[in-house]
Amino acid sequence: MEDYSVLVDEARASFARAQTVAELENAKARFLGKSGRVTALLKDLAGLDPEQRKAMGAQINRVKQAVEAALNERRQAMAAEELERQLRAERLDVTLPGRRRGAGAVHPVSRTIMRIEQYFGSMGFDVAQGPEIETDWFNFTALNTPADHPARSMHDTFYVEGGYLLRTHTSPMQIRHAMHHVAKYRDRLEAGEDMPDIRVIAPGRTYRVDSDATHSPMFHQCEGLWVGRSVSFKDLKVIFTDFCRAFFERDDLQLRFRPSFFPFTEPSAEVDLQFPDGPLAGRWLEVAGAGQVHPNVIRNMGLDPEAYMGFAFGMGPDRLTMLRYGISDLRLFFEGDVRFLGQFQ
Repeated sequence: MEDYSVLVDEARASFARAQTVAELENAKARFLGKSGRVTALLKDLAGLDPEQRKAMGAQINRVKQAVEAALNERRQAMAAEELERQLRAERLDVTLPGRRRGAGAVHPVSRTIMRIEQYFGSMGFDVAQGPEIETDWFNFTALNTPADHPARSMHDTFYVEGGYLLRTHTSPMQIRHAMHHVAKYRDRLEAGEDMPDIRVIAPGRTYRVDSDATHSPMFHQCEGLWVGRSVSFKDLKVIFTDFCRAFFERDDLQLRFRPSFFPFTEPSAEVDLQFPDGPLAGRWLEVAGAGQVHPNVIRNMGLDPEAYMGFAFGMGPDRLTMLRYGISDLRLFFEGDVRFLGQFQ
């Protein structure tokens, strides 16, 4: 029996010298390929008698297995070395914070509208939504706004094809909601009975041709309406004063109702408030327009102005938000700048 350990040692040394996959495959071919040294030994078995072939075959198979084991060992070592090089080249500092998706937050104007809805909802007011593309009748005529009113000018209102326009206020919802309410209780009214009071607010987007630091072509408004048998201007003053103090969370706010003119209310008033301290202390700031609903508007709702009366107000959630958070430029609300919006997370 020949000693083939030298052959195994030579194969192991040849594999160890290989530094690349290609070199290792060349070394493998010299020992295990079709013309390799181990393969040649197996071919020589054909010229031996059966007894010798059996004994020599077992010994050569052990040599082949040892060479294959040395080859696999080198392959694994080379794979480990390659992984180590890759890890060194692509090393990460796992102590650094990962990249996370920023948490969103409610837009400050939306937050204001939610506060408005929460307050008036607690007072029994419904929240109404309506179309932003309106008819002339709902936006102007039904609200006692004559054809020669400046608001009907192309310079103040966005008109679209078909005689429609982008609503200039949410006041059309006064008429839409009131007409629906009256139709619901028509049988009771015809029988001479009272219907439940109309109490509704209508927050939403409105549009006018105006743009500067305190005006935007698109802005928000919240219209409020209360109509009943004995609703008076006194109720308007009490409710709106309480709302402003609740919204700003200050009982020391001062409000005044300054005489003014609106086509859809009579008498009418501008509502101003004054902060007792802070950067705006001592200044009267306009926050809303309000008044007793005009008899013509009551009539357009389908009610008798001799029997029903009420008040309406319109305020700007954008302006209330600016006052609450100390924001000086209205345009920041609509630019989508995350540096600004991130402050309200």
